[in-house]
Amino acid sequence: MTKPRAPSPRHVAVWDIGKTNAKLAVVDMARMSEIGVRTLPNRVLRDGPYPHYDIAGLWAFLLDGLTELQAEHGIDAISITTHGASLVLLDAEGGLACPVLDYEHNGPDALGAVYDAIRPDFALTGSPRLPMGLNAGAQLYWLLETQPGLRARLARVVTYPQYWSGLLTGSFGCEYTSLGCHTDLWQPREGTFSPLVAALGLEGKIAPLAHAGDVAGRLLPRIASRTGIAPEAPVLSGIHDSNASLLPHLKTLPQPFAVVSTGTWVISMAVGGAQVPLDPARDLLINVNALGGATPSARFMGGREYEMLKPETGPHSEGDLRAVLARKAMLLPSVETASGPFPGSHGDWTEALSPGEKSVALAFYLGLMTAECLSLTGAEGPVVVEGPFARNALLLNMLAAATGRVVLCSNSATGTSIGAALLAVKETPPSALKAHEPTSDPAALADYAAAWRAALAPEPTNGSFPRQTNG
Repeated sequence: MTKPRAPSPRHVAVWDIGKTNAKLAVVDMARMSEIGVRTLPNRVLRDGPYPHYDIAGLWAFLLDGLTELQAEHGIDAISITTHGASLVLLDAEGGLACPVLDYEHNGPDALGAVYDAIRPDFALTGSPRLPMGLNAGAQLYWLLETQPGLRARLARVVTYPQYWSGLLTGSFGCEYTSLGCHTDLWQPREGTFSPLVAALGLEGKIAPLAHAGDVAGRLLPRIASRTGIAPEAPVLSGIHDSNASLLPHLKTLPQPFAVVSTGTWVISMAVGGAQVPLDPARDLLINVNALGGATPSARFMGGREYEMLKPETGPHSEGDLRAVLARKAMLLPSVETASGPFPGSHGDWTEALSPGEKSVALAFYLGLMTAECLSLTGAEGPVVVEGPFARNALLLNMLAAATGRVVLCSNSATGTSIGAALLAVKETPPSALKAHEPTSDPAALADYAAAWRAALAPEPTNGSFPRQTNG
């Protein structure tokens, strides 16, 4: 892979694959806004040896979308961003050596005890032990042990964004932000592979390393012909989605600050904050940012939790807001129990609530969970909220009250697409951020936050959080 490129592009197409949805957007770099968007549910197929992503469907959607958006707007460059915890195993011809495993499949748990004996310690990798296939190293071990003939077929291991840039250019690689996303395969402080690569017998089979902003190559002739995009249009290597949200602020904001990237996962990343011990049992980890730096992070499935409880909620009124604050009616953690800062904790509503009251309490819960994540990572300074949660005023009100810090919101609908598009330019424009002005009584919100935290007592001990049985 080569290093950065010549004149700055005007329109950058971003292929953005989230866990729930995939999106193709054209970003106007002068306005830093999306001017054309196509979306598709990110389906999981169950017709093979295990649940896997619909790679063929995604590829067809991508090619059709590039063709349409090129005709409508013109595309000067292509960038890639995807969710983490996914690797692609290729055969010698560059085809799939096996289907791309859905990381929420619990198959790897069956070999968990054996895998634990070979995985490196958290102190080396900054990668907590996670269930299912959330540790990409566990995916690799399970696939190699259970899929007949896979080890013989396997020629290259590729990180997920680089698989897509490879399909477009023919040049496949691995990149630091995806390797640093709780894979067990990387040592973020040293910037080297962990001993797990050798333990899995994969030395020499990991694709070449690349930086997110490297040019993977130019479009393959057949892709250029199919889409109408100029053959010389550069295709960027690509970046892990949470790090795409972080990138513009990493380049423009003074430290310390924190970025909260929201979607299916809510990822809180502390830059230049306090040095605090990270407890892997509470879903804390060290990510690797696009500049190669180790970034303390915390996560929970806030978007998933919102979707799970949304059917119970309804439009809220000022009366609902006042009632929830006055009664301190709450949702306690956790809704999604397999991850987040309160693992194994089964929470519920603390009392019977109307649909409108549940809407308020759910927003407060998501804000408080985010505040907890920020606290656990040692985050300091302003908090930048990216993605869908940046449009939830109740959540932002609670986040500001619970952290006691300024909350800044991105004007873009999703920070991932804008951040990935910035890989294609040399100069990063100042972040288009707006300070959130709380619309509720800060003192009442702070009292509510204190009551929520008190309801979680006793405090976690010895790296585990006590199981809650509320409601």
